[in-house]
Amino acid sequence: MIIAAEYSFNDGYSIQRTHPYLLQEVKDIIASVDAIGHKIKESKEVTMPGKMLYSPADLNSDFARGFGSKGWQKKRVKCHYSTEHYRPGYSPKQMRPAYREIDFLKERLGVEVQFGKYAFMVYNVCAKMTIFRNLGYIDAGIEIVPVKSFADDMSTGVSYFEQFVWDLEKRGVSDIDIPVLILGIDV
Repeated sequence: MIIAAEYSFNDGYSIQRTHPYLLQEVKDIIASVDAIGHKIKESKEVTMPGKMLYSPADLNSDFARGFGSKGWQKKRVKCHYSTEHYRPGYSPKQMRPAYREIDFLKERLGVEVQFGKYAFMVYNVCAKMTIFRNLGYIDAGIEIVPVKSFADDMSTGVSYFEQFVWDLEKRGVSDIDIPVLILGIDV
């Protein structure tokens, strides 16, 4: 795969100075993924029946192997939810354990690979990465997303770099945001 576009959110380009060798690892991992081998999902969607699409699950597996081979690890933190805000008399069912997870972490740099819905991209950059910084795990992040031409060969609803950047620019930067380098990838 190639890096077709990049966007510096809240000085995301600072990663070139603070983590240059890790940024190079990320670029090497992206280059090592052969997307053509992942065009294996036959569409059952009304708008493109029978069309062969890229499988986000298979692509994610390839990225996981690449990051794992270079010592990057997933980081999962357990969520402890308070019940203090429940109204008197409300008694919930037993809650299942919950957690937050960042795809890859190494030396205080977090990486998310996102081939999902738009809301997940925004959540990763504007909430999850800030949470992981506040918990003391990361200082900066990288978000890897498809550009529109790549997303067009995936299932309907997969978001893309151009849309994400437009919204981030219109939203602006908040004082709680961390530096994030957004990389738009293509075949």
